[in-house]
Amino acid sequence: MTDPAHSVESLGGPQLREMFAAATAWLEVNSEQVNAVNVFPVPDGDTGTNMLLTMRSTMREADSCQDEGAGAMLAAMSHGALMGARGNSGVILSQIVSGMASAIGSAARLDSSLFAAALESASTAAYKAVTKPAEGTILTVIREVAEAVRQASNGGSPDVESSLEIAVETAKASVERTPTLLPVLAEAGVVDAGGLGLQVLFEGMLRHLRGEPADVPSAAGAVEEQWLSMTDERHATEESAYGYCTEVLIGGDRLEIQPVRERIETLGDSVLVVGDQTLVRVHVHTDDPGAVLSLGTEIGSLRQVKVDNIREQAERFVREQSEALARDVTPVPPVIGSLSCVVVVAGDGMASVFGSVGGTRIVSGGPTMNPSTQEIVDAIEACPTDDVVVLPNDKNVVLAAQQATKLASKRVRVVQSRSVPQGIAAALAINPDDSFDDNARAMESAIEAVQTVEVTKAVRSTTIGGVDVREGQAIAIVDDELTTAAESAEDAAIQALTEAVGDDTSLICIYYGGDRTKSDANKLGKLAQAAFESHEIEIVFGGQPHYDYIISVE
Repeated sequence: MTDPAHSVESLGGPQLREMFAAATAWLEVNSEQVNAVNVFPVPDGDTGTNMLLTMRSTMREADSCQDEGAGAMLAAMSHGALMGARGNSGVILSQIVSGMASAIGSAARLDSSLFAAALESASTAAYKAVTKPAEGTILTVIREVAEAVRQASNGGSPDVESSLEIAVETAKASVERTPTLLPVLAEAGVVDAGGLGLQVLFEGMLRHLRGEPADVPSAAGAVEEQWLSMTDERHATEESAYGYCTEVLIGGDRLEIQPVRERIETLGDSVLVVGDQTLVRVHVHTDDPGAVLSLGTEIGSLRQVKVDNIREQAERFVREQSEALARDVTPVPPVIGSLSCVVVVAGDGMASVFGSVGGTRIVSGGPTMNPSTQEIVDAIEACPTDDVVVLPNDKNVVLAAQQATKLASKRVRVVQSRSVPQGIAAALAINPDDSFDDNARAMESAIEAVQTVEVTKAVRSTTIGGVDVREGQAIAIVDDELTTAAESAEDAAIQALTEAVGDDTSLICIYYGGDRTKSDANKLGKLAQAAFESHEIEIVFGGQPHYDYIISVE
């Protein structure tokens, strides 16, 4: 417990900022651990990344706040969290910060009693952010933490550090219990990722108050302008014979740049290696990303890992990594009548598809690269009409899109498309002669008529819904339910389609991306035509990352 001689009884604005900064740094150290805790063994588990990016936006606002009051500092953090929120976990986290700020108001300092009130307000705000709150998630963790800290405060908890100790202990116990509240977690053998991320943040706060190091360089996650310029230039001027653009950030002690560069040069081309003795950033085009990762773990610890298909990387790298250009919003005509349509989607082919069916503004994003609330707001405001509909096309983007509607100056409706095929069906349902409300209803109805099959590779072994999955196997997810594990992407797709196709369906559209070529997609098309003779088969280049096939059945 806290040493009374070194107890922290209250915190002003600057102290709060330092504590939250330490929490953000600790989350950065542990973000990959949080990412790995994903129910489905898919390669786009990004809860830790979304929470980290949300916290970085939170801290940018905190750094610009000159007011030394605790309330003013948390108000600034709340704004930063809200605008930078990414993914469902990031949006809920932003509401936790917002709830804390609301409870503290204009208070000059935060003591244990006010901290308890802030956590209770945070819990209430978090629950309100979710339409159908589920226990066994981050919501449970923040609620149980708030209850425990309030109980201790009523009993005379002496200081903020003691309250944080209780918060950390309660969060750990709550996270460990999440599988008992959510059966799918128990079956997958994981805890809730959002809850774990929140636990890590509380741990970071407590470590700071105890004087323990965050154990990560302050600039570990930053991508320098020079690095962006060099990599952008490489992609613009060089054609690589290799298939994967691999970027790794390696932390360590007494790292030597030149030996690392020489070893990387044996693995591919377009090599860039920069850094110092404690942090080295590597960029290389290679056919063996695993060898690059192995080198990283051999000489130090991996801080960031990014592997992209070469075809998409040139456009996406700077957009994703640069704060100034992150997920650049690109105008795509046309406007349909008096209605504009903002579309969130990843992949050159997918962007082109939406452009052809009426997407007005494209926000690049989706699995592993959820756009922020601010980016969606910017896209809405850039539309030429006062009425705007948003298609998130991913279940993890819906909450951020809904937050954006509250901040935009226009009339906005989120049509809750949870997949790309649903979004395409919704866009096709727009009628320029109909009213805004009628179009929104037609789009929502169109979504219900589409089934989505997504095929990718399992990143770990597990059992979900009675389906045993081995790491590396192809898996198929039908409308958010894992249904199939197979030895090839094509086999997984056909098995999943057997369940999705029915007497009332007539069209199968195959969007290929990930590691799949046009030849692979044509092979799958022939298999599908033989298996489902009465159906029309279409094959379209999607260019989506991570998922070999995204298939619509309607």
